[in-house]
Amino acid sequence: MLKIEFLGSGNAAGVPVWGCDCNACLSAESDPTKRRRSASLAIHTEEGITLLDAGLTDLAERFSFTSVKRVLLTHFHMDHVQGLFHLRWSEQLEPIPVYRPDDPLGADDLYKHPGVFAFQPPFKPFDSVEWPGFRVVALPLIHSRETFGYLLGNGRYCMAYLTDTAGFPAETLSYLQRYPVDDLVLDCSEPPRDSMPRNHNDLNAAIALWRQSGAARLWLTHISHRLDCWLEHSAATLPEGVYVARDGMVLEVEKDMWTDNDT
Repeated sequence: MLKIEFLGSGNAAGVPVWGCDCNACLSAESDPTKRRRSASLAIHTEEGITLLDAGLTDLAERFSFTSVKRVLLTHFHMDHVQGLFHLRWSEQLEPIPVYRPDDPLGADDLYKHPGVFAFQPPFKPFDSVEWPGFRVVALPLIHSRETFGYLLGNGRYCMAYLTDTAGFPAETLSYLQRYPVDDLVLDCSEPPRDSMPRNHNDLNAAIALWRQSGAARLWLTHISHRLDCWLEHSAATLPEGVYVARDGMVLEVEKDMWTDNDT
């Protein structure tokens, strides 16, 4: 069984935004189910947990040391890695491997003082690795720093988790079009706009990318309070097959065969 848990579905500011009195932020202050924290996943298998990004600062309260088998990073912006700074002080002898794109800057002094984390050689575009219960393929994205999304496969099920990005590189779109992606989880920071936001997608771009990819379903993530305000009145206008991710949401997948015909 593969279980994919959305630890967070928000952008860097999260929802509610500190000091904001928009409808989305006021609703999230009074209703915890409407809050959004930094976009990230916990991938649960019989082996244990793989963290896909680590932007939350309470990971130690959520997961035991022995349950976390590895960390998979999309990129080194703080809202995706800051949780590692709280965990690296562990005095456990067994290091936790961290997989990442090739970004020589990293984040602050993580490379110099990784503590319990063992940074692995960086992925190259379209590198793939098999771990107990699922397989990962690194997909290059378009962002202000070197960034990968990841294709997650278990049996015939396939999820593409693609945040942060503004559009897709041509080779990533071509790769997605060759495979039957069931769930495309995609950066959608903004409501529909006349022009693309910088480094992220608005709803118009996200839906266009979904349709080009051929994925069965689209889940919106990396969501801002501006998009939540728009959804409050317009969610019913979303096309069939388009859904909004939420913190705590879980997708469960039965095991079967999933193969990559390019290898």
